Amino acid sequence: MMRYWNAFFVGGLICVIGQLLLSLTRLTPPRILVLFVTIGAILGGLGLYEPLVNFAGAGATVPLTGFGNTLAKGAISEVQQSGLIGAFTGSLKAAAGGICAAVLFAYIVSLAARSRTKF
Repeated sequence: MMRYWNAFFVGGLICVIGQLLLSLTRLTPPRILVLFVTIGAILGGLGLYEPLVNFAGAGATVPLTGFGNTLAKGAISEVQQSGLIGAFTGSLKAAAGGICAAVLFAYIVSLAARSRTKF
C-alpha cells in the first residue's frame, strides 16, 4: 500500500511543479515539456533518477521526466554496446514501445472522435 502512496505523492509533486511553472512564469506548455524531458535525461544520465524510480515506481516513470530518463538510459546502454553510434540509436530503441503505443492510441482516438473547426 505504501508503494501506491509513494507513486501518487511523487507523480503529484511533479504535476504541481509543472502547474506552478505554468501559473507563475511566462513559460509555455511546450517549453515546460522540453524542460521536464531534459531534466529527466540529465538526472538519468547522472544516475540520480533511478533512486526516485525505485522509491516511486510509476509515479516517477510515467511523467515526462521519466521519458527523459528512459532516453538517457537507452543512449548510455547502447553507447556501451555499439560505441558512439549508440548515442543516436539507443534512445529510440529504449522508448520505441512507448512511442508506438502513443501513436497507436492517438490514431484510434482520431478515428472515434469528430473533428470540429474552432472559431
